[in-house]
Amino acid sequence: MKSLQLINYMEPVTISCEVFDQSSLDKSPLAKGEYEQCSFTNCDLSNADFSDMKFLECTFTGCNLSMVKFRKTALRVVSFRDCKMLGLRFDSCEPFGFEISADHCIMNYCSFYQCRLRKMRFSNVTLVEADFTQSDLTDATFDQCELAGATFDNTILEKADLRTSFNYSLDPEKNKIKKAKFSLPAVTGLLHKYDIEIDH
Repeated sequence: MKSLQLINYMEPVTISCEVFDQSSLDKSPLAKGEYEQCSFTNCDLSNADFSDMKFLECTFTGCNLSMVKFRKTALRVVSFRDCKMLGLRFDSCEPFGFEISADHCIMNYCSFYQCRLRKMRFSNVTLVEADFTQSDLTDATFDQCELAGATFDNTILEKADLRTSFNYSLDPEKNKIKKAKFSLPAVTGLLHKYDIEIDH
């Protein structure tokens, strides 16, 4: 399956309420511009350049978005389901109005550095070695998420819910975790820095 190629027009296009799949993109590659209430299903978008594009209330289902370039990309109320999303730099997105949700996705090696992710919901998402440094995860939910090697440094996790997630490691002294929700045995990830043994 070949990856997506974008068409560059002199003037960006505006497209609303369209449905895209791989066969439609093979016939007519995606144009640079603004997409509103559009859906993308089973599309190979890997390595595409979405710089300066806008996606408003769009859904991506079963897509490969690995290594997509997000320089100043607007993602406003965008949902991802069953997507492969390796190495994405969400910290390069346009911060105004940034709002995404992810369900049953692979988001390893993604960067959320300094992103505002209040009330963000990750459900059944693999986030191995994701970077949440200095991000705001107030009231965020990590439901059944794999967080091995994920970085939490000066991260706001107040009221965040990690009760069903696992393999995380974070320092309570370097992150704000007031009223965050954890559960055993995964909560022992808050004690890794002390190099102690805990008997379950």
